[in-house]
Amino acid sequence: MRPTRQAASRLTVILSGLLLALGATLAPAARAATDVETVADALRENPVYVDGAAASQLSRADADALADKIKKADKPVFVAVLPESFPKQDLFRNLRTATGVTGVYAIRLGDAFDARADSAALSRNAVRNLSSLVRGEPAKRQLDDFVDRALTQTSGSAPASWGATGGGDGAPVGALIGVGAVVVAGGAGAYAVARNRRRKRAAEERAALEKLRVVVDEDITAFGEELDRLDFHPAEAGADDAMRADYERALDAYEKAKSFMAAAERPEQVRAVTQALEDGRFSLALLAARREGRTLPERRPPCFFDPRHGPSVKDAEWTPAGGTPREVPVCAADAVRLADGEEPMTRTVTTASGERRPYWEAGPAYGPWAGGYFGGGLLPGLLVGTLLGSALSSPAYAASAGVPTADGGDVTGADFDAGDFGGGDFGGGGDFGGGGDFGGGF
Repeated sequence: MRPTRQAASRLTVILSGLLLALGATLAPAARAATDVETVADALRENPVYVDGAAASQLSRADADALADKIKKADKPVFVAVLPESFPKQDLFRNLRTATGVTGVYAIRLGDAFDARADSAALSRNAVRNLSSLVRGEPAKRQLDDFVDRALTQTSGSAPASWGATGGGDGAPVGALIGVGAVVVAGGAGAYAVARNRRRKRAAEERAALEKLRVVVDEDITAFGEELDRLDFHPAEAGADDAMRADYERALDAYEKAKSFMAAAERPEQVRAVTQALEDGRFSLALLAARREGRTLPERRPPCFFDPRHGPSVKDAEWTPAGGTPREVPVCAADAVRLADGEEPMTRTVTTASGERRPYWEAGPAYGPWAGGYFGGGLLPGLLVGTLLGSALSSPAYAASAGVPTADGGDVTGADFDAGDFGGGDFGGGGDFGGGGDFGGGF
């Protein structure tokens, strides 16, 4: 009996889903774009679009490899390679509106490069930092480097349309059944392999979490001791509502840190613990300034050398062993040590070999711990050339235990914060041609 058109359609959908599970992908579009809508249509189907007029910038093979990397990381990162002649006016905003998907958008326009993002996917400071790290590089290396770093920081998931496969009512039912038989035949073996991988990954995560627990417990204990030493009582003479609020936030941060660590089941959940501790220490810094009648400190990252030192007070030049100089946030005491040519008071942790080393030389296990203190795109820039910095630049690491994820990759149409895609986000930097971001239209 000949299957009905409706039955064939249903079978098409089922088999498309099976093929998606086995990693079927679509190749990047090769047609030349005539407008933003054309680029947006292509990006909804694939994370990398190379305009026909800009094909010399990135080869088809390189574009395929870049797209595959993004899909495997399951992050909403979009890359467009366009000719210099492409209309620049409101380019990012128009592309984001036309695409309608929350994410990070990177554009190579001729020889220039810039990026924007929804704040739900990546903060504006992070986008600015990541863009500045790759600006001026050749196209292939620039896009690879940006994507590698962005994947470690971006929240959300890739749109489902990237993995969709085609199939219309006219698809031959016999052929579909044949493909289905092959897929189903391999299903049992694929399931067994996936189950073993899940078990192995779960065991690795448990081991990594226990390794982190030692360091995090030290941090929680140190913050608790700070609170114990604090000579403040909410009812003391001179205490006002602002001081009491600072004190309450510090106490809440301490309780949150303990609660988060007790509930942690995966390494990436440690990030919330150190974020809470960082918030608590800043609250104590505010309280101290109010009590002493000083100007309130600005919100800065904690001391790079040891976050237990509290919020940094300035940036100072530092060069890691075998690395290049860079500016890092430092506390007042370490700023003096560096200025005097002395070694800063560095936080050391236990490495896989059992020796104590600075945390940036201890490998990827400490990524979630450091990520909570130095969020957004700040940390990879600080750690470029170090062992931990190399790990944080790995998309595979970000997709596993380095960075927590949030709901994302959703289709939102034009209903998004246009400010995330405006020129003001980049402080006047990173535009194409220097005349205002993409022609001054933002």
